[in-house]
Amino acid sequence: MTQELTASGPTDADARTTAEQPSTDPGWWRHAVIYQVYVRSFADSDGDGIGDLRGVRDRLPHLARLGVDAVWLTPFYASPQADGGYDVADYRSVDPLFGDLRDADDLVRAAHELGLRVIVDVVPNHTSDQHPWFRAALADRPGGPARARYHFRPGRGPDGSLPPNDWQSVFGGPAWTRTTGPDGAPGEWYLHLFAPEQPDLDWDCPEVHREFDSVLRFWLDLGVDGFRIDVAHGMVKAPGLPDIGHQEQARLIGAQRLPFFDQDGVHTIHRAWRRLLDSYPGQRIGVAEAWAPSSERLALYVRPDELHQAFNFQFLRCPWDAAAMRTVIDASLAATTSVGAPTTWVLSNHDVVRHTTRYAETGPEQGLARARAAALLMLALPGSTYVYQGEELGLPEVTDLPDDVRQDPAFFRGDGQDGFRDGCRVPIPWSGTEPPYGFGPVAGGPSWLPQPDSWARLSVEAQTGDPDSTLELYRAAIALRRERPGLAEPVMAWRDGAELPEGVLALVRPGLVCTVNTRGEEVELPRPGRLLLASAPVVAGEVTVRIPADSSAWWAI
Repeated sequence: MTQELTASGPTDADARTTAEQPSTDPGWWRHAVIYQVYVRSFADSDGDGIGDLRGVRDRLPHLARLGVDAVWLTPFYASPQADGGYDVADYRSVDPLFGDLRDADDLVRAAHELGLRVIVDVVPNHTSDQHPWFRAALADRPGGPARARYHFRPGRGPDGSLPPNDWQSVFGGPAWTRTTGPDGAPGEWYLHLFAPEQPDLDWDCPEVHREFDSVLRFWLDLGVDGFRIDVAHGMVKAPGLPDIGHQEQARLIGAQRLPFFDQDGVHTIHRAWRRLLDSYPGQRIGVAEAWAPSSERLALYVRPDELHQAFNFQFLRCPWDAAAMRTVIDASLAATTSVGAPTTWVLSNHDVVRHTTRYAETGPEQGLARARAAALLMLALPGSTYVYQGEELGLPEVTDLPDDVRQDPAFFRGDGQDGFRDGCRVPIPWSGTEPPYGFGPVAGGPSWLPQPDSWARLSVEAQTGDPDSTLELYRAAIALRRERPGLAEPVMAWRDGAELPEGVLALVRPGLVCTVNTRGEEVELPRPGRLLLASAPVVAGEVTVRIPADSSAWWAI
C-alpha cells in the first residue's frame, strides 16, 4: 500500500519550498559532482546488516565534506528485492528494509540543509511481478484491459509452447515466461528483459504514461531534485517485436541498436518528462541511464527539450590507454556539444567491476595508481562527474565472495551479464579494525555481503587526514574544481607537441593543465605550470618535471 506522511508532515507547498533554495547557478548539473549511493551498502542504522535511509542521512556530512553537489540514491521503494530493488511493487512507498516515507522526507530535508541535492531512481521499464498491476494482469483474460499494461503474447508453435520471439534476457535465458491459467493450463507469455520477476511495461498503453507522471509528481512534491531513469533506452519496443536472429544478445547491448533498446519512441516519453520537470521550481533534472551504440545516439537523449544528462558509458568502458581515452573524450564532447548539453563522466557504478580492479593488469598497486590518475583526469574534464560510493576510498572489487552469499540474479542464470555485480556492492568501510567497519552500529555486527579483512586501512576514518590517501586526493580535487571558476566553463583543448611522448596526455582548461601518464615508466616533460595536485609524487624542476608511471597531475597556468 502506498505510504503517506502523517498529518504532522510537510504539505506539498512545504516540500516544494525545500527544493526551492535560491540558486546562483542556472545550470548546476552542467558541472556538478554527483555521488551515487547504493542504499543497501552505504550505512546501516538499525544493525540488521542492510543499509537504510536513516543510515544515509546520518552519513551525509561525509558527502558534504567530500564536496559533492548532489547524491543519487538507488531504489528504496517497496520491493520483493529480486533484483536489489529494481523490481518495484509500489513506487510511492519505502520498503521496510530501508525505512519509511518519513525517513525519505527527513533525508531530503537534511541533504538540502547541507547544500546537497537529492536524485532518486525511477524504474519505468518494468515493475515487480508483485505489483498490483501485474497481479491483476495474471488474473485477467487474454486481451483484457489489465494485460494491456504489459507485453502479453501467445506463444509460437502448434501448441504455443515456444516463446513469441527469440529475445533473450539481459540476465540470461529467454526474455519470455509462460503463464499458467487458473485451471492449471499453460497460457500466454509475458516479456521480461531482465529477471522473470520484472515484467516489462507496455508504453503503448496511455495508462502507463499517466501513472508515471503521477509517480514523478509524488516525489517532486516531496522535494527531490531529479530522477535517474533506469533503462531509459528500453521502454519502447519495435513494432511487432521482431526476432533478432543472434545469440548472446546481452553482448550486443551498447554495440548496436536492438528492437528492444534505443528505439526512437523513447524520446517522446523523455520530452514529456522534461516538460513536467520544468514545471517545478528549483532546477529539477532528469538523468538517462541509456546504453546507446554511439556517442551520437546517446546525445539524442539530452537534446534541449529532453533530459538534462545521460551517463557516458563509452568513457567507463575505455581501457587505460591514452589514445583510446582521447578518442572517447573527443567523441563524447563533440556529440553533446552538438545538442548544447553537458557531457557526463563516470568510472564505476553498481553494475560494473570497480575501475580500481579493471585497471589492475599487473596487480592491485597498479590498479589503485591508475584509478587515482583516472580520477584526476575525470574531474578535470568539462561537464558533470559521477562518483560511485567507495570510489573515493580506492575500494577494489571483491572477487572472492562465496557462491552461497551472492544475490545478483544474473549469477543464477546463464548467457547474460556475468553475474558478478555483488563484488562492487559490498558495504563500504567507515571506521574500526574489524567488519563491518562502522557500516552498522555494532562492532562485529552483520553485513549483507561480507567485507574483506584488509579493508580496515581503507576506511573513511583511516584515510581522513592522511595526505597520501585516496580520500584526501578526492577531497582536494573536488575542492579545487569548485574553487577554480574556469573549470565550470565548457572549454577544453589538447596540448600537443614533440615534447609529449606517446602515452601521455595534456589537456588544457581555463587556468589549468592536466597531465596524464598512462605509460609504465616515468616521463620527463616541460614544466606545464605551478603544481596544484598529483596522484603520485612529482619531481618538479625549474624547467622540466618528472611524472611517475600511471599518474596524473594538475598544474595552474
